[in-house]
Amino acid sequence: TLPHLHGAQTTLYSDCCPMKIISGGQTGADRAALDAAIELGISHGGWLPRGRKAEDGKVPEYYNLQELASPGYRDRTEKNILDSDGTLIVSYGSLTGGSALTEALAIRHDRPCLYLNMVDISLEQAEVALKKWLDQHSIKILNVAGPRASGEPRIYDTVKKLLVTLNHYDFS
Repeated sequence: TLPHLHGAQTTLYSDCCPMKIISGGQTGADRAALDAAIELGISHGGWLPRGRKAEDGKVPEYYNLQELASPGYRDRTEKNILDSDGTLIVSYGSLTGGSALTEALAIRHDRPCLYLNMVDISLEQAEVALKKWLDQHSIKILNVAGPRASGEPRIYDTVKKLLVTLNHYDFS
């Protein structure tokens, strides 16, 4: 666990980084984003399917997510894209399944979308690209997506490190 930085957190996040992180609550990238927000002390949320459905059963109640009437993953994916200023998709390799759908829906709705393929770049390069993109699009509500934990065991740690590191990054 990284140390909690008093003062710096508020300054960095109010000047250049998201004020809220949202996701659909699925295992892997989604939960990493929510856990990063909780660790950083910033707001989190998002939409999830009816019944708090996820691959490991139910999404825990301590995540401040809202249930849709629909049980479908596509509906919550679209709602999270529309309720954010931009969507970050982190993956190892090409986009498939729900991650590919997320990118397609972001494009369809003409919403900012950044896809970071961790096969092609280092964590440090991803941090720089993310920071530049957040600034360029003035992202205050960030939707985060990517593969489930079962499909990519490395994704949770990567996404969490990427988001938590933003809070400790020297942006000068």
